Amino acid sequence: MGDKSTIEWTDASWNPATGCTKVSPGCKNCYAERLAFRLKRMGNPKYQRGFDFTLQPSALDLPLKWREPRKIFVNSMSDLFHEEMSDEYLDRCFEVMEEADWHVFQILTKRPDRMARFAKRHGKFPAHIWFGTSVEMALYKSRIDLLRQVDSEVRFISFEPLLGPIGKVNFKGISWAIVGGESGPNHRRIKIEWVRELRDQCVSGKVAFFFKQWGGLTPKSGGRSLDGRDWNEYPIYVPKHSGRPAVIPLRMRKDRPGPG
Repeated sequence: MGDKSTIEWTDASWNPATGCTKVSPGCKNCYAERLAFRLKRMGNPKYQRGFDFTLQPSALDLPLKWREPRKIFVNSMSDLFHEEMSDEYLDRCFEVMEEADWHVFQILTKRPDRMARFAKRHGKFPAHIWFGTSVEMALYKSRIDLLRQVDSEVRFISFEPLLGPIGKVNFKGISWAIVGGESGPNHRRIKIEWVRELRDQCVSGKVAFFFKQWGGLTPKSGGRSLDGRDWNEYPIYVPKHSGRPAVIPLRMRKDRPGPG
């Protein structure tokens, strides 16, 4: 895990902590847990404790060493807002992110309650730090209300692994939606109507939509085309040092089809 990532919506991963605990059905077949135990068997020193939550201070300053701007998935092998994460160490992680402002940091959590408490203490975040939460079933739509409490320019939702129909979503204050099916030996199947329902709401609401995968035995088993095209949209964002948008605003896209 480092300056290259196979995850389609990011460029790199940064893990100042590793390991996690399950909090909802989306965690059942956690890819990070499988990978952590594989790395432990391979003798990787960072995974001697398997998937137990572990701070990795030697990785703290890694983004500062990457001079080429990139999108960085924060704690792809854990949850930055895990209950065992100390406030002091969490502050140190954000100090690095704020200093490394030539990158975009993508923070995704299933613990938006702690994220909201942290955000209230912190105040407004710089635009290059994006905050997201996972909503794998309609039961967890309340996480979106907690996400909205974060004073951030970009907020996003990951509907992955999508395990059922989500229904009507309040996308107010949300810039981006990622949707994907589950992969792995025990993957649970996704249905096209669940994906279309979310896609159509994003198109109507001018929310950037990214369809990651259908899933299957491997992440690429089912491909990622939806209704004849790949959906690779990102939120509008102007990097601090570029002076121009990193992606084309949705309203300017001539090839974006309507719902259906």
